Amino acid sequence: MSPLLDRLAAHRIVPVVTATTADEGARISAALAEGGLPVAEITFRTAAAAAAIEAASARGDVLIGAGTVIRPDQVDAAVSAGARFIVSPGTSRAVMERCGEHGVPIVPGAVTATEIQAALEHGAPAVKFFPAESSGGAASLRALSAPFADVRFLPTGGISPKNMHDYLAIPSVLAVGGSWMLPPDAVRAGDWDRIVRLTREAVAIAESEHTTALR
Repeated sequence: MSPLLDRLAAHRIVPVVTATTADEGARISAALAEGGLPVAEITFRTAAAAAAIEAASARGDVLIGAGTVIRPDQVDAAVSAGARFIVSPGTSRAVMERCGEHGVPIVPGAVTATEIQAALEHGAPAVKFFPAESSGGAASLRALSAPFADVRFLPTGGISPKNMHDYLAIPSVLAVGGSWMLPPDAVRAGDWDRIVRLTREAVAIAESEHTTALR
């Protein structure tokens, strides 16, 4: 696994960010960092994605990646804006090859054994188990991890403080992805204090799970 993915593993949580402006992306990233989680996957779900990645990356204290990347040109835009890693909802050879050209790690989406094998054949260093909860949840991921002992997973989709421990308890889980610490109403209102508090709570849960696993 790459050193950069080792950093994601150390944080245990990858916040999934949807920013509508560059300033919003920077402010969200700042709140996450203040809450103890200096990492963000800024998704290509809005026209402001590349600008938000650039603004957040300019801070220099947050590990910024790009999410919902489904086309090679989005890889180009993300890397140009400063993204250090790419996350995709599915496995696309074209997207993975473009990531390889840029030398940036990609975590492609997969929920079946066939999809996981395809991702591995294309050189994926880790796999995004997405959508996690609607694809059988932690039980399905645990079953899939048995024949893929060397694969690291980033489960995302429907994960919250109520179930994140089920995923983090699985040894092959790199980290979990989620946006529960970023309620849309808090983002719209610019309630950064609330986001900082929710982020700290998420970090505390992740740290408690890590401590339990080491015992």
